[in-house]
Amino acid sequence: MSKIEELFKLYDCNVNDESVKIAIDNILADHFIENGNKDVYKQCLNQIDLTSLNGTDTDAEIISMVEKVNTFKTHFPHLENVAAICIYPALVPVVKAHLTENVGIAAVSAGFPASQTFIEIKVAETSMAVMEGATEIDVVISIGKFLEGKYEEVYEEISELKAACRDAHLKVILETGALKTATNIKRASILAMASGADFIKTSTGKIPVAATLEATYVMCEAIKEWNEKTGAKVGYKPAGGIVTTEDAVNHYTIVKQVLGNEWLNNKMFRFGASRLANNLLSSIEEKEVKYF
Repeated sequence: MSKIEELFKLYDCNVNDESVKIAIDNILADHFIENGNKDVYKQCLNQIDLTSLNGTDTDAEIISMVEKVNTFKTHFPHLENVAAICIYPALVPVVKAHLTENVGIAAVSAGFPASQTFIEIKVAETSMAVMEGATEIDVVISIGKFLEGKYEEVYEEISELKAACRDAHLKVILETGALKTATNIKRASILAMASGADFIKTSTGKIPVAATLEATYVMCEAIKEWNEKTGAKVGYKPAGGIVTTEDAVNHYTIVKQVLGNEWLNNKMFRFGASRLANNLLSSIEEKEVKYF
């Protein structure tokens, strides 16, 4: 038995999918309404990694996005800015050259979104992104290897990428839509945290099933159990398909009920989104806002 399989035995990894759905329904029935207010909308806005991950992204488009972050407080002095800007590695120097606000620079790396390349390339790309100014790195686990049960290989890859990050935070994307079952999601969460993840993240947003409430519940339960057993606090980031204010509040409510108030800040909880920011702004301002 591998050391990772032994690790899984220490955690409650046999998770029943139907029980997860029931738990979510109960949480939202009891607590959604109390979180449907402007204070929560403002908090969620401050937790966004404002994201542009298109093959067509140009320097000019990314500069425009950065300038909107730079001038955000001029237009909305009563609100806190987004948490970070998330882009492809080659655009990190563009963001760094133009960003004047104190927000993070998050780069997807290591063969994003499929993670189907050589570990040497993954490490090199991650190192270069950090060298160019990325303060946060988002990588995808080797999903095929995980599904084959090659847990040691996945562990070693993430550990190498963690070392390549140096002082940058590492967010490990599980691509939960491809993992399909709550048991797989729980195991992948434990594996990522054991490998050194500072955050665990649901999805790339590049496959049909992205951030589900089921994934949020299972991953937050994993973070909670990890914290109870090790004392370490790992952050959480749902990403992909979170568009409406209601979407954000649903995920926020689950995080709050499972992990508690200590996670309700942008050091421990992020949203990966592009369209969500304007929808939250519209809910806060009570009129349609198309700022970002």
